[in-house]
Amino acid sequence: MTTARQYPATIAAPVEHELVIKKSRFLGLAHPVASPEDAEAVIARVKKQAWDARHHCVAMVTGLLGDQARSSDDGEPSGTAGMPILEVIRRRELTDVVVVVTRYFGGVKLGAGGLVRAYSSAASETLDLASLVRRETLTRATLVVPHADAGRYDNLLRDWAATHGATLGEPVYGAQAELELWVPPAELERLQADVASASNGSLVVAVGEERVVDVPAGRPR
Repeated sequence: MTTARQYPATIAAPVEHELVIKKSRFLGLAHPVASPEDAEAVIARVKKQAWDARHHCVAMVTGLLGDQARSSDDGEPSGTAGMPILEVIRRRELTDVVVVVTRYFGGVKLGAGGLVRAYSSAASETLDLASLVRRETLTRATLVVPHADAGRYDNLLRDWAATHGATLGEPVYGAQAELELWVPPAELERLQADVASASNGSLVVAVGEERVVDVPAGRPR
């Protein structure tokens, strides 16, 4: 059996969180992005909205394999902000995400160690709020059925997907109904057997291409 390739997850939607440490406010934003250019646009928007803040420290990881990364201390002592934020993203094995931590200085210096802890905590607590999206290599499987049977087989595939790590695609209604399912490669034989059993051997699952598919995974806990 071939082992499915593992990909970093991403986050489903933007999340924000505020942390106050020794009178300094740390405003965390984690935002899903499709490219470094998208990330730069998010950063520019934050800087425009919070123009009066002292620092906007940033880390981003992009690419399907998470192979592109950038960080910025934005005026904080070198290595005390951007890299700690980046380490949080890396430890969680995330990609296509930018984290911006905006600091409003409260008049009390935190020291290098305190800054590392503060920016790490702000990034970590912000990402705690995010819902994750898993990325998996799935195979397209289609089932063509008469319109009269479409509801029954749609329910069958929906229930099957919920227990086999598959995700439903969009049905196409033409002369017949074409139902689509994206299936882990290791589960294809089981799908074929279950459809054959349910249809007394009259229906066959057509196997198509593979692609990387986003699958909701809930919150990291």
